[in-house]
Amino acid sequence: MARVPLSKSQLRKEKENLVSYRRYLPALDLKRQQLMGERAHAVRAIREAEDKVAGAAAKAGAALPMLADSRIDVAGLVTLGKVELGTQNVAGVSLPVLQAVEIIRAPYGRMVRPHWVDAVVERLEAAIRLRIEVDVARQRLAKLEKAVATTTQRVNLFDKVLIPEAEANIRRIMVYLGDAERAAVVGGKIAKRQRAAGGAT
Repeated sequence: MARVPLSKSQLRKEKENLVSYRRYLPALDLKRQQLMGERAHAVRAIREAEDKVAGAAAKAGAALPMLADSRIDVAGLVTLGKVELGTQNVAGVSLPVLQAVEIIRAPYGRMVRPHWVDAVVERLEAAIRLRIEVDVARQRLAKLEKAVATTTQRVNLFDKVLIPEAEANIRRIMVYLGDAERAAVVGGKIAKRQRAAGGAT
């Protein structure tokens, strides 16, 4: 800890610092709570999206057992095009938001392939969208994790370091100034007595 000057000007500065630290800490703690709430929401969103992906795959297998027929090639029928992301500001943190997903359907002859291929294409499109939702939700979670960690460090800095240090500095300076004032008063009384004793002789 740096040595603090034991003076009245430093005392005033330490008191001003303490007031500003105490004013800033609740706002910082509120931000941390908002971010933690949003993080919990992001974890739920990932879980829900992953459950939808798993459910969609299971439903596709049950509804379309013909997919097991390797003679019908469904690869490349649906591909991911452009993904548009926006941003959302949550407690000063910029988070990605999925705005649009472009799915490209490869042209295929409806007379050449069986009728159930249309259902496969629709399910593949839904699966791609769901996977993108999971990816974006994971990006949001990663940013929120980092923001929560940074904000928690700042809360701890104010709560456990800066405020206690300022309080300790104020106490030390006040004790020193009180002692110096008492010493000056005692010194003045002694000098007065000595002058009085010197005048009496």
